[in-house]
Amino acid sequence: MAHLAPPIDIGIPANQRLEIAEGLGRLLADSYVLYGKTHGFHWNVTGAMFTSLHAMFMTQYTELWNALDEIAERIRALGVVAPMGGRRYAELSSIEETTEAPEALTMVAELVKGHEAVARTARGVLPLAEAAGDGPTADLLNARLQIHEKTAWMLRAILES
Repeated sequence: MAHLAPPIDIGIPANQRLEIAEGLGRLLADSYVLYGKTHGFHWNVTGAMFTSLHAMFMTQYTELWNALDEIAERIRALGVVAPMGGRRYAELSSIEETTEAPEALTMVAELVKGHEAVARTARGVLPLAEAAGDGPTADLLNARLQIHEKTAWMLRAILES
């Protein structure tokens, strides 16, 4: 006999939980596409900056990989199924996938745009979480904003001459 889970009663109405979870799904998709792009750039970077960019990209994709679980688990805690699969992430993401290996500084510029896009997505969900009194989601979003804004700044610094 199947056991039905009790209804979710965490003090956030179902419609707000769904709206927040949908926003987090877009954040998950953006993060996943950026993870894939960063990991691919790690594998394919060449040139004079190879060693430093190869190591930097590894640090960045590792951080993104760990964030995916945190974002998906928050969606689940809100009682919603987390989006899955590359096709679904491509549909939900505001970041275009990259299929070619550009030159090193173009990689850096693409990653700046990617981190800024993730920051915009997180910032767009934040008012929903705050309006619902959803502190855990707001905390997650603020942490993601700090990471993506700092990473974008550090990558932009490489492009300055």
